[in-house]
Order: sequence, then structure tokens, then C-alpha cells
Amino acid sequence: MRALNRLFTRLLNFTARRRGDERLREEIESHIAAQTEENIRAGMTPAEARQARLRFGAMAAVRGDYHAEEGLPFVENLLLDVRYALRLLRKSPTFTIVALVTLMLGIGANVVVFGVVNAVLLQPLEVSDPQGLYQIRHKPWMTARLLTTSYPAFEDFRQRNTTFSGMAGVYGYSHARLKWRNAVMGVHGDLVTGNYFDLLGVQPEVGRFFHAADEHGPDSAPYVVLSDALWRSAFHADQGVAGTTVVLNKHPFTVVGVAPARFHGAEKFVWPDYWMPMVNEQQVEGADYLHSRTSITVTVIGRLKPGVTPQWATENLNAIAAELAKEYPETDDGQPLRLIHPGLLGDNGDVIRGFLYSVTVLALLVLGAACANLATLFASRAADRSRELALRVALGASRRRLVRQLLTEAVMVSLMGGAAGVVSADLLLGVLNRSQMFVGSLTVSVDARVYLAGLALTLGSALLFGMAPAWQTWQSNPLQMMKSGSADRMHLHRFALRDLLLGAQIAICTLLVTASLVAVRGMVRALHVPLGIQPQGAMLADLDLSQLGQADDVAIEKVKAMIEALRSTPGVTAAGTVSRTPFTGGMRGIPIFRPGTTDFKLNNSALAPYVFTMMSPGYLEAAGTRLLSGRDVSWHDTTRTPYVAIVNETFARKMWGGTRAIGQHFILRGNLTEVVGVAEDGKYHDLQESPQPVVYVPLSQSEQRETVFVVRSRRAPGEMAAAIKRTLSRIEPNVPISVQNWAGDLEGELFPARAATVALGVMGLLAAMLAVTGIFGMAAYSVSRRKKELGIRVALGARQTQVMSAAVGRPIVLLGVGSVVGLLSGVFASHLLGQIVYQANPRDPVVVGGAVLTMGLLGIAASAIPAGRALAVDPSILMRED
Repeated sequence: MRALNRLFTRLLNFTARRRGDERLREEIESHIAAQTEENIRAGMTPAEARQARLRFGAMAAVRGDYHAEEGLPFVENLLLDVRYALRLLRKSPTFTIVALVTLMLGIGANVVVFGVVNAVLLQPLEVSDPQGLYQIRHKPWMTARLLTTSYPAFEDFRQRNTTFSGMAGVYGYSHARLKWRNAVMGVHGDLVTGNYFDLLGVQPEVGRFFHAADEHGPDSAPYVVLSDALWRSAFHADQGVAGTTVVLNKHPFTVVGVAPARFHGAEKFVWPDYWMPMVNEQQVEGADYLHSRTSITVTVIGRLKPGVTPQWATENLNAIAAELAKEYPETDDGQPLRLIHPGLLGDNGDVIRGFLYSVTVLALLVLGAACANLATLFASRAADRSRELALRVALGASRRRLVRQLLTEAVMVSLMGGAAGVVSADLLLGVLNRSQMFVGSLTVSVDARVYLAGLALTLGSALLFGMAPAWQTWQSNPLQMMKSGSADRMHLHRFALRDLLLGAQIAICTLLVTASLVAVRGMVRALHVPLGIQPQGAMLADLDLSQLGQADDVAIEKVKAMIEALRSTPGVTAAGTVSRTPFTGGMRGIPIFRPGTTDFKLNNSALAPYVFTMMSPGYLEAAGTRLLSGRDVSWHDTTRTPYVAIVNETFARKMWGGTRAIGQHFILRGNLTEVVGVAEDGKYHDLQESPQPVVYVPLSQSEQRETVFVVRSRRAPGEMAAAIKRTLSRIEPNVPISVQNWAGDLEGELFPARAATVALGVMGLLAAMLAVTGIFGMAAYSVSRRKKELGIRVALGARQTQVMSAAVGRPIVLLGVGSVVGLLSGVFASHLLGQIVYQANPRDPVVVGGAVLTMGLLGIAASAIPAGRALAVDPSILMRED
């Protein structure tokens, strides 16, 4: 208790220090006056009596002892160091501005990257207990659009498992036409089981959610839950929207509620417009998947029971899968399962994590280069202040106090630079959010976690670049510093600490410049990768045939009429339809069997095409896909004629090797199908996929619900879009039509490559700036410290090349050594760069040559001014200076 009272008293004394100093001064003066009067009464003269002040001692020392006893000396000394550091920084505005800008760029870049990492990887899903939520996947790595199981199999897993407290099924990427009042719009959403919202533990913003009790068999729950975004955009945030009837694909549904604004399902990059009970799937999708074990359309998510480990649950699921394989050998193959946390597009989470972690490492390297740059500046500044520091030691200051002062200066610079970096990062993220630069509707903000990361980076940076001058001062000899005036003047013939820092900085900068060039090359490859289509000059018109409400034969005739009308439009060179264009999902493995197969088990299939596409005649020409051999499909290919198909090169090679594919047969969906054409390979899901087998079947031999018109034209996209809408509306005025530029529609596929190029390009630019300032600083410092030596060399007849070598030779050597180390580091970082850049190759001669040329030009630009100053040295003037 006494210790607490003592601490409280010291704190009060500290906060009221000015008044305490005044009272102490009055007490000292009173004591001196009393002693003087006593001396006079003792017979001393007034002059002798005033000697009491001397016997009392130095007032400053008494005041210091008082504060040490009654105040908080550590805090007081810290404040003195802070004030002194601020005065020094104010006296050196150029140095301060350079340091602040360097730190602002380095810390700001890291805060932006960490903000994205925080939003994507660290922020949990907006559901109850997200850590207990798992998604069931097949054992092999699969893409996001390859789903998990069939609905009957999902029901078996849900009923038989003993490790999950609940399971829900999701059929994602469902597209529909929503009609409300006089408005018609295209929307996409998730079809989910009735217990979906209860499993996730989400509460509605408006109205209510549907539940498992609302389901009573197929088409028994005509309810829909709106997303907050759709509610605000289409329904104008109407609080009375619950109970409203809307039409989805010609079927009425009752809006029961609105989801919270921050809830968008179990994925972070896919924001559904609505959620609907899966029992109404046939009304929306036009096909009954609820009773088919061959339709693999359901993604399964579940919540583990308390105390159950993922390993235990996985074993339980695999046991059930083995049982189902025995019970349904024709449809269930018993493939082993595994569990992952949902949110990052299935197994694509591995790619996303690798990308973000790799960018984070490179961003930290930028900050490391910035710290090395500042460490060099601070070490040079400390060397220039060596006389001052030595004098402080001579006057009684300890080495510890000097180190503390230097670290305080570093912390002050770092705090100001870090604050500027965080503010600039916040502003930049705001701009990126408003411009919708991030995938989907993802919003990246600076929250408390990001602020803490910024503070940690700030303090860590202060330690990194502040330790160099502190260590230099700790190891210095005060006597030698007083004599020479520089802490390292006598070590000019050896590599000093600043040389090592500059070499490390150049190595990091070379690595980052190499990474930026690798990203540019990757972007070039991505732009020129063979897609199997030519989106430039083509337009897409989205039209839902289910809105025609006519028999299949009549609907086909209507499509034929639309295609002919489009082909007759001025400027159109080709037109056709396809069920789904590449890079838009809907890809699933449909088993292909060889002729003569009677046991249609999955294990007996010869191939499972990556893409199964229904198209009209003329689609391949409109899409720019080359038909390598054979013929196109025809309107004469109907359900009353033999089934035909066009396959791509990979399909033909995997099925028949080197044998000619034209005329070969295979069984597709129970129908013997003849190959009538072979098309070129392409990309169908992402740019980095390996060649996949694809089969195209005639639209006239398929049951089609939705189609996309592909129109190739020589006219401008804006003109063509209006012409397409007019043409199609004349034939079917009541069907909603949306038209867009195909090349623009594929911009999202290039987003990863563009993001990598921009991110690494910015880092490379920052690295180049740091390299220039580092080399320039070292060269300028070397010239300024060796002016007299250079003057002597000139006076003795040294050639210009010898003077330049003496002046900037060391920075140039460090540039060469650091560049070699950086290039080798880039080669060893191939795996890291491969996580970011499409087909990354740091060994590419163009990349290596570009990095060498860039670093060489940076070295020349940075050393030109110091070299010019060295050549301009006048020995006669220097010799007269002392």
C-alpha cells in the first residue's frame, strides 16, 4: 500500500512538475536567505554571508536529485529525448522528408497488402462459429466449379453420419430471370436445403428465413430470401417486402425475408442475389436433380459436433462413401473425401493463399529495402555527429544514454512515417473499393487488426534501421571520435556497416525488379495464351429460352429464325448460340463410355469431359474456334437422326490416340454418338489449366433451357449491341435480353495477371527508387568525406577515370555484387513467384537482361551527380581550407 501511495505521489509530482519546480526554487531561496542572515548575525560581512549559496551546492544538481527522488526520471528523460530528436529532425528538413517518404511508401505498401490478406484470409465468414464449419470435398484437388455429390447421396450422408450436428446442401451458380412489377432482370443465387440458415446461425435483416419444416417434397416451398444488395437495388429497401410475390423463371415465389448486409453465404468471392429452397430446383433449373444420383450438383457443408475432430469426421464420411459404393455401384464410386473450411472457392483457396502470402513476402522485402536505406542514412548521419556524441560522452553521458537517444530519433521518424503510410493506405484502399478493383463485392478496409499490424511494422522498422547507428555508436572510441571527427574515417579502405547495408538493399531491389519484370512477362503470356476462342470483335446476347413457353421443336425454330436475323444484320459476319461460354462455370464431368459397354458404372467410363456444351450451327465460326477436321453440326441433326458430336483435340487424343477421330463412336448419356468434327483445344475454366477434353453436341439434339447468342461483327460494340437488341426484340419482344462485349466479359479472367503485374510493378518501382537513393547517398557521402583526398589525387596528376573510381568505385562495386545476389535470389524464388505470376520464369533471358539493364541504368543515374562533383574538385581551393 505504501508503494502504491509512493507511486501515486510521484505521478502527481510529475504531472505538476512546473508548480513543483517553483515551490522547490522558493524553498531553496528561503533556505539560502536564512543561512545568509545567520552568517551576518555571526559577524560575517554581507559578501561573506552570501557564500552560503556556494556551500548549499549547485541548484541544478539539487533540482535533479529532487526530481529523481520525487518524480518519474525515466519518463522525464524520455520526453527530453523526444524533444531533442524533434529539434534535430526540424533542423534537417531534407533528411527528415526523405526518411518519412521512404517509410511511408514501405509501410503503406505493406498495410495495403495486409489489408487484403486480412479481408480474404483472416476475417471469418459472417456466420456463427465459422471454425466449426466444414465443406466436404473429394480427395483429389478439384476446382471450385466441380461440385461434391448428388442430392440423394447428400441425404445419405446427412442421415448416416454420427460426427456432424447438421449438414446442408448448396447448389450454387443458379441463374434466373426475376420479374417484379414491371421490371425484369437477370439474377443468380443459391438453391439450398431448408436448414441452411439455421446451420449457419444467421438472423434475417427483414422478415424471416425459410426452415426445414417448410419443405414437404418437390416444389413445396415457393419461398425466396433476398440479399441485402438486391433488396436495396431492385426493391428500394422496402421494409414491407416480406410477403411480396415475385416471378422467377415464370414461377411465383414469395419473398419471406432479407439477409443481413454482411452475409453472402459460405463464400467470400461469390455474392448470391437470392437463396431458395432446393426442393424447388426443377422450377428454376428446369430439371429434376433431387432424385438423380448421377447429377453431381450439391456442395455439402456441415458443422462438427462438439469434441469431434476433422480426422474423426473424415473417417466417418469415408466409411459412409464406401457403403454407398456397395449399395449403388453404378453411380457411387466410393471416392475418398476430405474436409476444408469454406469461403475461398473450394480448393482454389490453396491458390489464393499462395498468391497472397507470396505478395506479402515481397512487400516485406520492400520494407526491408527501405529500412536498409534508412539504416545507411542514419549511420552516415551518426558518423557526421561523431564529435557531438563524443563530447556528450566526455561530459558524462553514458553509452546507453546515447544509444537511447539515437533509437528515440529512429522511433520518432518511424512513427511519423508509419502514420503517413497507414493514412495513405487507407485512402488507397478506399479508392480501390469504390472503383471495384477487388474480385466480386469484396471490401477491404483498415480495421483494428490492420492498425495493429501497421504499428508493429512501424516499431519493427524503427528497430531495424535504428540499430545500425546505435551499434556504431556503442562500438566507437570516444577519444578517436574527438580526434578524427568521424566514427569510421579510418576504415575507408575496408567495407563498413553502411557498405553491407547498401549491398543488401541492392540485392533486395534487384530481386523486386526481377519480380516485376517476371510479372510483366506473365501478363504478356496471359494476353497471348491460346484461348480456343477469339473474343475480340464478338458480342454476347443472353437469352433464356424457357421464357418462350413453347414446345421444343417450336423453340428451336424460333432460335433458327433469330440466328438468321442476326446474320442478316449489317456488319455481322457470323452468329450462333451456345449453352454456356468458356470461363462462366457450369463445367462438370459427364462420363463417356466406349461402344459396346453395358455396365454404365463410373469406374467403367473411358473419359469424363471437362466441358459438355450444346451449340447451334455457326457457333464455332462466331466464337473464332477453328474446326480442324470434319464438319460443323447441322439443324438436320435432330432427336430423330443419329446423335453426333464435335470433340476437341484432347478428347480425340485421349480416346483414340493417333487414330483418326472422325467417324468414331462413343456413348454419351445412353446414346451412341458419332464424331463428325474435331475442334482446336482452348481454355475453359482458367488460364492455367492443362488441356481438357471437351465435347460439343447439337442444340437441336438437346433439351436446352438457356442459351447465349454469339455474334461476330466488324461494327463498334456500342452500335452492335443496339442492333442485336432490336433484331431479337422484333422476333420475341417479351423475352429479356442482355448484350455485352465478349472481350469485356473476359476481363475478370485476366484480373489475377493484372493484379500481379500492378502489385509487383509498384513494388519494382519502389525498389528502383530505393536503389537510386541508396546508391546516390553512398556515392555522395563518399565524395563529401574524401574531398581532400580527391583534391590531392588531382594535384598529383590522377586521370579522370582514377578520380571517378576513387569517388564512386565502391558504390558501383556494391551495385554489381548486390545485383548478382539479387538475380540469383530471383532464380531461387521461382516457386514463390509462381504463386503470383502466370508461368513465372525468372531465368527468362528477357527478364535477366531487363533486370541487368535496369540496375545498370539506375546505378549510372544515381552516381552521375556525385561523380560530377568529384571531377569538379579544385585542389587549390581545398588545400587552403582547414
